[in-house]
Amino acid sequence: MRALLAFSRAIDALSEGVGRVVVWLVLLVALLSAGNAVMRYGFSYSSNAYLEVQWYMFSLIFLLGGSYALKHNAHVRIDLIYGRFSRRTQAWIDVVGTVLFLLPMALGLIYLSWPWAMNSLSIREMSPDVGGLPRWPIKLLVPFSFGLLALQGLSELIKRIAFLTGALPHWSPEEEEEVV
Repeated sequence: MRALLAFSRAIDALSEGVGRVVVWLVLLVALLSAGNAVMRYGFSYSSNAYLEVQWYMFSLIFLLGGSYALKHNAHVRIDLIYGRFSRRTQAWIDVVGTVLFLLPMALGLIYLSWPWAMNSLSIREMSPDVGGLPRWPIKLLVPFSFGLLALQGLSELIKRIAFLTGALPHWSPEEEEEVV
């Protein structure tokens, strides 16, 4: 279990690092959006590339932010019942949810998006809009981001199992909620 917890910490560090980059992307996309609006309305200048960079960065935030949100327990959850259970019951709910829903969904989306992304890469897909950007890089991020999500799901699964077996003395979803 010690080796699995070390592996879990490594995955957590990866998600944390990716999350730190995503946090800065939020600021960058806000500045880009404001600059885009100033250029369009103040100087009557617009570019499809500027709009697409904005869309791509917005996509990056959501695609890459999933594993960070899962690590910090910041994902959407209906807490009406979950919050009333003991930590042990919450851990069991998380184990079952991760094994039956999160991991199969993430792995399924990797499986389904991989050929789509590889096809886009092989033809060096470009935006059909004049002055548009390549589409293949953002499409490659779809299976990559779900891979990160699956890894973080595995990390969370390891932590819950360690807690349930007594190898991790305490665990609480509230401890993981602090998002920068």
